[in-house]
Amino acid sequence: MPGSVYVTGIGRGDGRQLVELGVMELLTRTVDRVGLFRPLAHDGRSDQVVELLRARYRLSQPADEILGLDYQRAAALLAERGMDELVTELVRRYHRVADAYEVVLVLGTDYADTQLPAELTLNARLANEFGAPVLPVVAGVDQDGEAIAAEVRNAHNAFAALGCDVLAMVANRVPDAETGATLEALADRLPVPVSVLPDDPTLAAPTVAQVARALGAETVLGDHAGLARDVRDFVFGGATLPTFLAALTEGALVITPGDRADLLVGALAAHSAGSPPIAGVLLTLGERPDEATTRLAARLAPGTPVLSVAAGSFVTATELSGLEGQLTAATPRKAELALGLFETHVDTAALAGRLAVARGDRVTPMMFEHGLIERARTDRRHVVLPEGTEERVLRAAEVLLRRGVCDLTLLGEEPAVRRRAAELGLDLALLGADEAAEGTGPVARVVDPVASPLRERFAEVYARLRAHRGVSEELAYDVVSDVSYFGTLMVNEGLADGMVSGAAHSTAATIRPAFEVIRTKPDAAIVSSVFFMCLADRVLVYGDCAVNPDPDAAQLADIAVQSARTAAEFGVEPRVAMLSYSTGTSGSGPDVDKVREATELVRAARPELLVEGPIQYDAAVEPSVAATKLPESEVAGQATVLVFPDLNTGNATYKAVQRSAGAVAVGPVLQGLRKPVNDLSRGALVQDIVNTVAITAVQAQEAAARTRKDASA
Repeated sequence: MPGSVYVTGIGRGDGRQLVELGVMELLTRTVDRVGLFRPLAHDGRSDQVVELLRARYRLSQPADEILGLDYQRAAALLAERGMDELVTELVRRYHRVADAYEVVLVLGTDYADTQLPAELTLNARLANEFGAPVLPVVAGVDQDGEAIAAEVRNAHNAFAALGCDVLAMVANRVPDAETGATLEALADRLPVPVSVLPDDPTLAAPTVAQVARALGAETVLGDHAGLARDVRDFVFGGATLPTFLAALTEGALVITPGDRADLLVGALAAHSAGSPPIAGVLLTLGERPDEATTRLAARLAPGTPVLSVAAGSFVTATELSGLEGQLTAATPRKAELALGLFETHVDTAALAGRLAVARGDRVTPMMFEHGLIERARTDRRHVVLPEGTEERVLRAAEVLLRRGVCDLTLLGEEPAVRRRAAELGLDLALLGADEAAEGTGPVARVVDPVASPLRERFAEVYARLRAHRGVSEELAYDVVSDVSYFGTLMVNEGLADGMVSGAAHSTAATIRPAFEVIRTKPDAAIVSSVFFMCLADRVLVYGDCAVNPDPDAAQLADIAVQSARTAAEFGVEPRVAMLSYSTGTSGSGPDVDKVREATELVRAARPELLVEGPIQYDAAVEPSVAATKLPESEVAGQATVLVFPDLNTGNATYKAVQRSAGAVAVGPVLQGLRKPVNDLSRGALVQDIVNTVAITAVQAQEAAARTRKDASA
């Protein structure tokens, strides 16, 4: 196992931060304790990539431990004592990090005003001294395929000649039209894998907030979401309003003198109408609109940024020339886009194999989340999201598409969904219900339940399923226009593999249609739920904490069996603890007797399953307590599936552990349904939605596998 991986370049402008992010993603999927080391840094400058990696991957490593020497001090040491002394000092600082972590990601020099000679040679020597394989990144900006391929070969040969173990080569920021030619020119020409990543204009686009910082602009109007929009174009306003409106482009930042209230109002009105949605407006010359115009602007396009600078339009344009987007801790969306690009164009499985990092026994929250994403990607499924205009759902949809997790259907009025996505500056490339998809990548469609031709078909199906309740087709026609019912019927009819809802709907609104339409599996007595509780070093499964208030013994046994099956599906070896306030035979009473009876029912139904009950929580998870209370048990002290006697106990416990122990709670995950439908908390974060959709996709994979198995039996 290498003690580190050294990502480096051969010059400026290679965008290697994307590769550094991708490699860190690979390492944290496998290893719990990943360290970070940048041998040389700029004194006084904020290291945006280091801060991004620390924030995204929850690194507790102190920032001053990550940085070796600043360039000024390194140049002085080089001048006074020579290269050997400089390298010796950096090696000493590196080992201070390497000794404390399982693997270290090393970030090479940035070739920007470093005052150091022969930086490529220095990076190669440091990699050799650290015992780290190198992953060189070559810039492909504004070059053709042959030229890029030649540069990649030259870079490989240079590092190999300096004695480096070259892990792989990456050509980054390659013009989209040249990616095929570059790959063809490099085919079988090097002894290591080569990846070619296209230049993505979304990553190169600065956000409105980055423009504001670069210019020292004042924010007149705008919220956090508006300032996070990408600036994809600049439109300079000076013409009459009709001519100006015709020049607007999607994602443009309008730059106009501050006294042109007509252009300000016109641009915001066009944005509000979605024709086209702009990134914001930048007012020059230090002029500000009057109070009445400002109030109108705020009402026309709430949240849309309006900035003000003292300089004129020409000076402002000069300052903005060459400004590019950055991957920072403040731009998590760009990080997701970058990872999507990396995972699409890099053979991550092959690269992970060459890294040869041994997987440990510990499973951290991040490893569990990574595992969900990877499993979902292996056999892409189709998930319907009924809350198509909800901001968090749309942001999650962009992440899911970029990471290749699944195909999506967003429900809602198509113009409203498209307008909301554009307002948020999201790159979703939404398709209409009947539009053909190009390529083989994941797609997102928009379907309006009210206007969809499927509405009549679904009304017939729903009326047939609910005929025993007196539901007519006329009534069903109204019911199925509801997004939750429409999405559920898409799943029931095989037009989607699963559904996720609840960010803006109640649990009842999400689950009731599933109870009525999809119903339970033949081998499940009830629908129940589990939470995956991701602790610092392991994942526990808690059931049922969301659905059944007071299950009887038979229902409790069914919850245990279903929870064990769910645990196994997601890589958690099931050892089931049937929880109570009493352990073994030490207590009696109706509550304990229910758990005792449920335990016996589980043993009768699944004799091969490891189960213990009744048992107290501490005896279930703590080996020292188990050794005293149940020394002969195969479950006590090492339980992975914890079944609570009632909803009150389960819900209170999962929230207490989540808040007090800092656990990541993934769920609730519904189990027992014939096809997967999952509920979200109305406070769900974007990452929670991404995780739940990935879980739903994996459940759909498992359901499809069972169907194939039954068909072949």
